[in-house]
Amino acid sequence: MAGPTQPQVTDEIWNDDRVKSFLAMEPYGNESADYHVLLKAYRGMRAEDFARFLIFFTESGRYLDATDSSGRTIWQIIETHRHGTPFLEARNNLGTK
Repeated sequence: MAGPTQPQVTDEIWNDDRVKSFLAMEPYGNESADYHVLLKAYRGMRAEDFARFLIFFTESGRYLDATDSSGRTIWQIIETHRHGTPFLEARNNLGTK
């Protein structure tokens, strides 16, 4: 939620550089770097931007099935979210582009 001095922006256009910037995010402690950037991208991007991010992610040789400290992939977590379907579809569509 945006505060009173920072209006919420919902239709902002993300260019490729901004989407790719998530690849440089560093994990906390011993967390998997690949899991960390997938989680941050999922939390911070719209489904359309996340789909573009996944292309850059895989092209850079990153691992889509990285796990958290409990052994869960980001996809297992997204499956439990009410609005997660477009994000799961983005992953499923990777091989068809």
